[in-house]
This record gives sequence, structure tokens and C-alpha cells, in this order.
Amino acid sequence: MATAVLLSKGRYRARLAQSAVDINAAQALRTFAFGTQQLDSDALDVRCSHVLVEDMRDEQQLVCCFRMLTMDHGREIGRSYSAQFYDLSALAGFSGRMVEMGRFCVHPDCNDADILRAAWGAMTAYVDQNGVEMLFGCSSFAGTETEHYLDAFAMLKDRHLAPKRWLPRVKAPDVFRFAARLRRRPDVKRAMLRMPPLLRTYLLMGGWVSDHAVVDRHMNTLHVFTGLEIGAIPPARKRLLRAVAE
Repeated sequence: MATAVLLSKGRYRARLAQSAVDINAAQALRTFAFGTQQLDSDALDVRCSHVLVEDMRDEQQLVCCFRMLTMDHGREIGRSYSAQFYDLSALAGFSGRMVEMGRFCVHPDCNDADILRAAWGAMTAYVDQNGVEMLFGCSSFAGTETEHYLDAFAMLKDRHLAPKRWLPRVKAPDVFRFAARLRRRPDVKRAMLRMPPLLRTYLLMGGWVSDHAVVDRHMNTLHVFTGLEIGAIPPARKRLLRAVAE
């Protein structure tokens, strides 16, 4: 079977998983990166496309992975991973093709910024090839202590809340309603330092978030629903992403 290469840049190659061996490798990296006791796998793995980013100068070491669940329109959003934690009924009215991007992780021993660029370049190639109009998913903060991230949450409240027509509602039993509770002005520098890199990238492209964070004690994270309408990405950002994807 031919390798479904999405991107090859410098030392990194991003490709779609082609076998159970590939998916097992992604699950193993997720387990290591997330620090879970059991293999990180669920029923959605068999329904998703998996992207593997490999270091071609280091015996094709897997350095990053994520999975994508493609939906033809918003009426399918109930089968997403995110729908377990958020009431996404408002997004059922979205008419375009959507992709849920999930289980994103980078090998903890690899800190090359080009890995994230390769991952986003691969995502851009996939979006262009498949006519995707919205990306969404859960963006996670490490740990469950909200005090560490108050400036980041204050910035999300001030600048990045979802449009009312798409705003997710509360569904999970344990949430931090930062938009309702926070009255502080964010320290921008501290907020950006605390913001997870994946979420930071979404925001730079015009992404938006839910008005509350879910406290996920099983994964030891706080996460916010994150959406990005492809048509709303600033033209300069689109050009940069496509330059990486070419």
C-alpha cells in the first residue's frame, strides 16, 4: 500500500496511518505523552484518520501524532469525542464539512518547533484536499488546578469566546465557568506563557473557545472546546500555512 504522505519538510514527514501497526504506534506515543496507566485507546480510534509525524533522520522516530474524525455537516457532531463533554447542539446547524482534531501530542523528549509546524502543515493539506470548513476539538491545560491558568482564562474570556450562534453549553458535571466568574484583567505575557501551544496556534488563526473549561480528572487536564472556521482565518495566516503545506 502506498504511503499517504501529507507533507515532507526538512527532517520531518507527516503521513496518514496505513495499518494497525501505525495506529498502535500512535496509541503508544499518546500513552507515554499523556502519562496514562493504561494504553490510550478508545472506540473512536477505528473511525478516525491518524496523522503520524516522523523524524526521518532518526530511524523514522514517531515524534508527534493526532487523529481526525471527518463529518459532512454539523448534524453529525453528536458522534464526536467532544460531544461527551459539551452540549454542541448549536453547532448542529453548521452546514459545511467538519473535522474534529484530537489526541494531539508531541514526544516529551522532542522540543523542535518545526514538529508543530509540520503537524499544522499536514492538517492544512488535509483541509484543502477534503474541502473542510471547520476544525474543532478539546484543547487541554496540564493538571486540574485552575489557579495556575487564571490569566490565560481571563484572556480567553476577553478576546476569544465563541460566537453566540456556535457557543457550546455546559454538559459535564465538573466545569470551571471562567467567563462568568473571572473579573480580572489578564496579564498578557503570563497568559501566553500559560497557554498550551496547540491552543495558542488555534487562537493565532482566529479560533474561539467555549465559555467554560471541563475538569477531566481521568486525564488530569482542564480543557476548553475550541473551534476554527477555515473561512475566518486571516489571509496572511492562510498563506503561511499553505507555504508550509506545499
